[in-house]
Amino acid sequence: MAKKVVATLKKEGGVSYAKVIRAVKSAKTGAYTFREEMVPSVLVQETLKK
Repeated sequence: MAKKVVATLKKEGGVSYAKVIRAVKSAKTGAYTFREEMVPSVLVQETLKK
């Protein structure tokens, strides 16, 4: 099912997207969790600066 979703996001003439995966450290346990986001390719650098 994931392949179908990715295929619909890549329509001709549409906005291309990129998956951004970040490691976020928990304040309570100190363990790292991963946060995934789908952002337009143009905004990837701005998203990573946060």
